Amino acid sequence: MHINHRKAAIVGCGYVGASIAFRFLQQGLFSQLVLLDANREKAEGEAMDLSDGLPYGAAMEITAGGYDDIADCALVVITAGANQKPGETRLDLIGRNTAIMQSILKEITARDFGGILLIVSNPVDVLTYEAWRLSGYPRERVIGSGTVLDTGRLKQLLGEELGVDSRNVHAFIIGEHGDSELAVWSEANVSGLDLESFCRIRGRALESRDMSRMYRQVRDSAYEIIRRKGATYYGIAMAVGRIAACIIKDERAVLPVSVVLEGQYGLDGLALSLPSIVGRNGVEEILEMPLSEEESQALHTSARQMREAIASVEGRSPAVCR
Repeated sequence: MHINHRKAAIVGCGYVGASIAFRFLQQGLFSQLVLLDANREKAEGEAMDLSDGLPYGAAMEITAGGYDDIADCALVVITAGANQKPGETRLDLIGRNTAIMQSILKEITARDFGGILLIVSNPVDVLTYEAWRLSGYPRERVIGSGTVLDTGRLKQLLGEELGVDSRNVHAFIIGEHGDSELAVWSEANVSGLDLESFCRIRGRALESRDMSRMYRQVRDSAYEIIRRKGATYYGIAMAVGRIAACIIKDERAVLPVSVVLEGQYGLDGLALSLPSIVGRNGVEEILEMPLSEEESQALHTSARQMREAIASVEGRSPAVCR
């Protein structure tokens, strides 16, 4: 199979898919970008609109296409699915979006696709697991956007709280990309200095109530944005752009993407968002971070909820044989 490492496709041209396409245009990672949508005219319109900006961006070809156009893509990003509405959790979308995912994967697996599948549709951990199960692709080639966005939100809040550039803050949100996610405070640091040491040097205090407040802000951020403007898309577009850069540039950076587990943290039979080394071949390794007892319990609670969500998927199709 031939892979063009400068070619990507986005399946789903709603707010999220279009915003990711715009981010890809800004980054200049690809020379070809194919947009697919159930509404072909929507994909064509987005391609036309984006192409108008090419004189001021990177040189690339942006077109609307079909599944035959994605076989040689290095990366296929799937954003298609029902949007989360005010009052809904991500898990409320399971039935609708699993059916959509099944129809998309049927088309992709019918082609000689050898690139990376990046799942963005929610609930991303459940759909990442289903995409792996249905596609028959190796685990390392099927990943989800996971808690890369949530982790960015935590880093931003911590940076504001501590008075330091958020790019120097290293902390992770792991588990479900959703209500059962957890912050790994025990390993959080600022350029190698643990939070307690950094706060002591800076003459600041970071109390447990402050950490609880920031965690709640991160966990509930999507609900607040959706309540105010109806959808979230800029933040996730930036997060997906970061993941794409790791893959295309073979950065081998550590990102909390959604990955299918096979014994890590004593877990399997599901996908969770965990720090992983990401490069050209997808996930190279899932890193097992040292967790406090409380954090380990919270991770296993999150895993239990994900297993229940996976088991609730109705009318499962058998795994695709390749």
